[in-house]
Amino acid sequence: MGTDTRGRTIVRDGPWGFVFLLAYIGAAIYFVSVSDGSFWGVVVGLLQAIVWPVYVIYYVLLGLGA
Repeated sequence: MGTDTRGRTIVRDGPWGFVFLLAYIGAAIYFVSVSDGSFWGVVVGLLQAIVWPVYVIYYVLLGLGA
């Protein structure tokens, strides 16, 4: 009667989360530094930092001729 049938879930994604955080911070610094410095320029720069992998994939596919 005292048996617990639930299993454990161990998530080991911590190091990758840290890498992605560093990548976001680096992209945010880059995109904000190339903006015009206005409020909306900074906001757009932060949004671009979120989706920068999409830019990379797009240009890689263009380079491959896909």
